[in-house]
Amino acid sequence: MKTETTGVAHVEWVDKKKYLWLLGLLVPSLPFVSWGLFEASGWGVSWFLGPLLFGWVVPLLDKAWGKDSNNPPESVLSWLEGQRYYRWCVYAYLPLQYAGLVLACWMWSRGDVTVVEKIGVALTAGMVGGIGINTAHELGHRKESVERWLSKVALAQTAYGHFYIEHNRGHHVRVATPEDPASARLGESFYRFLPRTVWGSLKSAWRLEKKRLARSGHGPWTWRSDILNAWAMTVVLFGALIAVFGAGIIPYLLVQVVIGFSALEVVNYLEHYGLLREKTPTGRYERCAPRHSWNSDDIASNILLYHLQRHSDHHANPTRRYQALRHFDEAPELPSGYATMSRLAYIPPLWRKVMDRRVIAHYGGDASKANIQPGKHARYGLPEPRKEPA
Repeated sequence: MKTETTGVAHVEWVDKKKYLWLLGLLVPSLPFVSWGLFEASGWGVSWFLGPLLFGWVVPLLDKAWGKDSNNPPESVLSWLEGQRYYRWCVYAYLPLQYAGLVLACWMWSRGDVTVVEKIGVALTAGMVGGIGINTAHELGHRKESVERWLSKVALAQTAYGHFYIEHNRGHHVRVATPEDPASARLGESFYRFLPRTVWGSLKSAWRLEKKRLARSGHGPWTWRSDILNAWAMTVVLFGALIAVFGAGIIPYLLVQVVIGFSALEVVNYLEHYGLLREKTPTGRYERCAPRHSWNSDDIASNILLYHLQRHSDHHANPTRRYQALRHFDEAPELPSGYATMSRLAYIPPLWRKVMDRRVIAHYGGDASKANIQPGKHARYGLPEPRKEPA
């Protein structure tokens, strides 16, 4: 509770979601819950708890709990960010995440578990790893070196250590432009976006880190590389797990890696779909504003994702901690939370039916102001832009 002084009046402000943030720890606990259900019932379907939670339960909770568009008063933001309780809600994710991965490896190594059940374990572990990337996202924006180090630790399970570089120094600079591999274009399906963003983000991260190292007189192949030392964590982690549980776990480790980074990228897909920053007369892009990110105030998804759905404020204030992120009325609003919209993205015709008209409406009916996938302009009644000569 914080007392806010306004003139001569004193207003008591309470974070009504304070203890709800602990529900975020349900995600890394999923392997243990699945294990308990499996041991109690013998039902192999128990191992598919991760897809069940994010595919059905959270969308229903978003519908039942509704939205919360309330903001903390400006005067309490500094105090709110300084409360260490909220940090520990994030820190606690990591030990549970890796304990769950060890449990998954044990299940993959067991001869009395069927292949289908092991795939269920991989899907659930992958969902934990995917939300772990979001945990890394929250930690990677912090100024404290220990939190940035913990960000790399969280990324090791999904072998996505380069995200630490590309997101902070690439995506946040190029967001909502055609040059950003993590900003989806109007008319671009998720299945076309996925390889573009995975490969494009990897290349961008390597270029950015190579450039940083060159400024200090080092080549890219050095232990000082944040990419290489992040990837080294994955090598050590996987090497230790394989040494303990055997080579038979390798296919399932790889499956959970793909599930994990795909869970991240489907969220990237919907966060800036079709949105475009205009160029100023100087040729530079305008400053990123709330209108360049899709937001959602659905409570359940926000609780599990550390307010990631308040994405506009995140881009305006990247170092602001999740509990202090604010709602903006001018930001475009998704019709539902990320849990629902990410499922919708897997069905391109349905996604386009729901989202394309919203993108165009956001630009007052002028589709030419959107970030359009090359070759798709005719779909929106526009001529294809002429290519600039090389």
